[in-house]
Amino acid sequence: MKPRLFSTLRCLGHENPLGLPRSGAPPQMPRMQRGLPQKRNIEGVRKVIAVSSAKGGVGKSTIAVNLALAFARAGHRTGILDTDIFGPSIPTLLNLSGEPRLSANNQLLPLSNYGLKSMSMGYLLPSESSPVAWRGLMVMKALQQLLHEVDWGGLDILVLDMPPGTGDVQLTITQQVILSGAIIVSTPQDLSLVDARKGVSLFRKVNVPLLGMVCNMAGFVCPGCSEVHEVFGDMRKIRGMCEKEGLRMLGEIPLHAAICKDADMGKPTVVAEPEGERAKVFVGIAREVGGLIGLDG
Repeated sequence: MKPRLFSTLRCLGHENPLGLPRSGAPPQMPRMQRGLPQKRNIEGVRKVIAVSSAKGGVGKSTIAVNLALAFARAGHRTGILDTDIFGPSIPTLLNLSGEPRLSANNQLLPLSNYGLKSMSMGYLLPSESSPVAWRGLMVMKALQQLLHEVDWGGLDILVLDMPPGTGDVQLTITQQVILSGAIIVSTPQDLSLVDARKGVSLFRKVNVPLLGMVCNMAGFVCPGCSEVHEVFGDMRKIRGMCEKEGLRMLGEIPLHAAICKDADMGKPTVVAEPEGERAKVFVGIAREVGGLIGLDG
């Protein structure tokens, strides 16, 4: 018997825009979600970190997948879970598609590429253009199954690629999963920093350790004059925010066309140019994060 999520997803693209079971019966929420939240480990996973931005469009998924690949490159058994139900990015970033198979105990088996295991809502949709037109109840049900009905086969670290915002998904994850820490991603732009502060506040309210901040699109190095141009804002602002909030600046990712191009082609920077300067930034961040959470311990 396939997981309940499979039977629900079969309805997408047909005469059931909300993806409800054809019987018309509402999905049953897990007992623990009807009462007080209970934090627990994800089965078979030693460490779990969340990569969050609170704001969309800052390159969070690209950073999350490159960090996960950097962990895998360092020899850690690594997975990445795409928790963005409405806008999954991991299938494109890892050049993966197709319906996951089921394990002997009826759990979803991750898809793998570049030595990295992954699971995403995108693997369960009929096509890339299929929308997930669901209300909150169905979204939470799908999230529960992605969190607790995937057979990871034993991981040292699982990276959660969080969706934008500070709502239901973020609260469910932070209240029900034991997280080793969270990384905040932002650009130097004032508009991004406003939302980044919201993300910082959320994780502190739910007592999740903040590992630090990653600045994306930090500056563009002119190929002609070699000067750094701060296209998306003054870097002193984001550094000042880190100082004020007591956050580590884990790394500054430059603005470079190759990072975007490689991501779109499904071959992220750490794989496309493993010895390049941009890949070294991701590797350095992964090394520092691994030390902060005791990954080698």
